[in-house]
Amino acid sequence: MVEVLELNRPGHIRTPYYVRNRIGRVIQFCGAFLNPEDLSRGNAGGPVVECYRVEFLQIDLWPDYRGLPEDTLVIEIYEHWMKPVEGGPHHG
Repeated sequence: MVEVLELNRPGHIRTPYYVRNRIGRVIQFCGAFLNPEDLSRGNAGGPVVECYRVEFLQIDLWPDYRGLPEDTLVIEIYEHWMKPVEGGPHHG
């Protein structure tokens, strides 16, 4: 399990607000890529960062969600936006 961090960075951010401070489950490693935050400022020489697909229960993102309890959202998130955590609100 991982928690998505709230880094309050300006500029081109690929981590939507609705997943920040939420807990999800890494389901796939996508690879290592140049950081899109650096690329948006013209820095193409920075280090690569690992990217993962992370799955969230929709009820964990939107408390008034009326779909099925097992409905999920999957999003790609770069490693520096996450920290490992144990358990989760609905995952045990």
